[in-house]
Amino acid sequence: MSGRLRLGVNIDHVATIRNARGGAHPDPARAAELAQASGADGITLHLREDRRHIQDNDLSRIQAATDLPINLEMAVTDEMISIGERFKPHAACFVPEKREERTTEGGLNVAGLHNQVAPAVSRMQTAGSRVSLFIEPTAVQIAVAEILGAEVVELHTGHYAELYQAGDAAGVEAEVERLRNASKEARKRGIEPHAGHGLTFENIAPIAAIPELAEVNIGHFLIGEAIYIGLEAAISKMRALMDQARA
Repeated sequence: MSGRLRLGVNIDHVATIRNARGGAHPDPARAAELAQASGADGITLHLREDRRHIQDNDLSRIQAATDLPINLEMAVTDEMISIGERFKPHAACFVPEKREERTTEGGLNVAGLHNQVAPAVSRMQTAGSRVSLFIEPTAVQIAVAEILGAEVVELHTGHYAELYQAGDAAGVEAEVERLRNASKEARKRGIEPHAGHGLTFENIAPIAAIPELAEVNIGHFLIGEAIYIGLEAAISKMRALMDQARA
């Protein structure tokens, strides 16, 4: 179960920098090319309703720039699902989205939103995409993900990252155990577990060491670190740390 852990690289914030000034630079399609050359296993994009980073015309350009599978994060809205149906990404990851938030603040409550999420899952699966649900690492959310027929759950690691940053060793240990148990529960139900949010060079090892996890998705940290050491070096270092944790 503890084979090679895949690394999905989220390139949204290359587009954030571009949009701060307008124009064409830096180009997220070029970032996708560099990610592939540096050992990434997939590219993640979040087309938000307010288009704060990735834009509609980025989708086809990024798809043409890389052979890697694309994971399109999206809100559970008719507009986003319609775009997803036309784009047909390898994976469609449904996430919660609020206009006022700076970044995704938690998992999608699929248990409470079952009736809204169910047709969205069906539509994207009919379009040929693998469906992922970005959720909190709880047994209830995973059980509902199984009922919905999702192939993947991405476990929200934001709380873990906050505890790690605060130096709360006991809290970190408890949260890693919660993520480990959730990963086991997903596997038991035939769902592939992924993880993401707030992961860095410093905190990746305990997450990467969870044997049931198949993939982690990392974006903001890698794009920020690229300012100092370059995107290829940042991705290569993350890849090495993940492999070391699985050795």
